[in-house]
Amino acid sequence: MPTFGDQDARLLVVGLAPGLRGANRSGRPFTGDYAGDLLYRTLIDFGFARGAYAARVDDGLTLVDTAVTNAVRCVPPENKPTPAEVRTCRPFLAATVAAMPRLGAILALGRIAHDSVVDVLGLRRRDAPFAHGAVHDAGGGLRLFDSYHCSRYNTNTGRLTEVMFRSAVGAIRDGLAST
Repeated sequence: MPTFGDQDARLLVVGLAPGLRGANRSGRPFTGDYAGDLLYRTLIDFGFARGAYAARVDDGLTLVDTAVTNAVRCVPPENKPTPAEVRTCRPFLAATVAAMPRLGAILALGRIAHDSVVDVLGLRRRDAPFAHGAVHDAGGGLRLFDSYHCSRYNTNTGRLTEVMFRSAVGAIRDGLAST
């Protein structure tokens, strides 16, 4: 699954993996499943995207100073990648990050995405533990922001509310505005 957005963006959103009925079917990260509904609506509301999100690649949605990718590039069995799949895909994430010269913020959606980003950035996991709403200094003006994944499961169980997700994205907007 290729990255969606501009490699000159200052924000990179990193999800887990393409969804079987969503991104894998549509060809665009987070497109065609509930996680995309919440993600793209929130990005639009905070100025990181414009247009309309209609869960189709031809819906006219455009990202603004943002790119969206996944820690794992292929649909994992039973929707959860194995550690070997995560390691195998890490070079793709590293290449994406390295190709973004203006990158100032990374939003990791969930622990697997967080751990992959931490490894790519050469941080120690104990120094940058995953927690919803956490912000980690990655050096060179780059910050890692954590959020629970915006999946239907997390929102249905109350682990992540729309208010919590909007707060995480708002913190990124405010952080990028101050740089």
